[in-house]
Amino acid sequence: MNILITGVHGFVGRNLATALNKQYTIYGLDIVSPSTNGIVKTFGWNEFEQIPPVDLIIHLAGKAHDTKSHFLAQTYFDVNTGLTKRIYDYFLLSSAKKFFFFSSVKAVADSVQNGILTEDVPPDPHTPYGKSKLEAEWYILSRPIPEGKKFYILRPCMIHGHGHKGNLNLLYKFIKMEIPYPLGAFENKRSFTSIENLIFILEQIIKRDIASGIYQIADNEALSTNEVIKQIAMALGKKERIWKVNQRLIKQMAKLGDLLHLPFNSERLKKLTENYVVSNKKLIEALGTPLPVSSREGLLHTLRSFSKTPHL
Repeated sequence: MNILITGVHGFVGRNLATALNKQYTIYGLDIVSPSTNGIVKTFGWNEFEQIPPVDLIIHLAGKAHDTKSHFLAQTYFDVNTGLTKRIYDYFLLSSAKKFFFFSSVKAVADSVQNGILTEDVPPDPHTPYGKSKLEAEWYILSRPIPEGKKFYILRPCMIHGHGHKGNLNLLYKFIKMEIPYPLGAFENKRSFTSIENLIFILEQIIKRDIASGIYQIADNEALSTNEVIKQIAMALGKKERIWKVNQRLIKQMAKLGDLLHLPFNSERLKKLTENYVVSNKKLIEALGTPLPVSSREGLLHTLRSFSKTPHL
């Protein structure tokens, strides 16, 4: 089976290619084209006619949410929506039978203060990132699909694993330097997705006859940031140092960070302390099999990978 992965040289793409090339022939579509991770060849976005026939397409390419607001809103729509339209139109005319679009839970809601986010919640994103992902979803849903083809709109929450460079990586560095974590007064729960579970889910859908549709992806158990801090400290062999600084003071500091363009700002504070619990019930029922890795096991695997990274 031949698989085409867009954005193949990003964090998720590299991990997927490494896992899938053991069974399948992997081609890439990206803005860079290093010969790594068992990829036979990576094509540019202007080389569609050179791509050999493939059996399925995994569309990962996109502009990630920018916490520093460096990108204009239109950039998200040009990339997240525009590229999705191009590759989905290509899929509809190609020999490929399955199309996977990696959207995001942020296409539905920017925050989940109470309750659990399900696929039944009416989408109401407020950021250009979320809106551009949702518009891409709408495009896929609006297009008649030929008989014998299937599509999967996947909405993962925060994905972590080997090579991850997001907020979890920053927390790891923070705790490694033995700096006290000052946000302990914020009690929250949020869902994560381990790269091991994500790969397992993709492998299952590739092999099996799963119905087209929208599926949220998350590990089974939500964790608080304080729990994550404790897991990081344990992995480092250090005692956790969690301070419960007054929430109002912390929020004022974050607003100052907004004005001075500091790494610690309101958006960063929100990501570290918000409630964002995601249901994976629909996906698990469709797969008919449990996820192989628990939330804490997946987190531990990621933390161990950080310890092996030279620059950390």
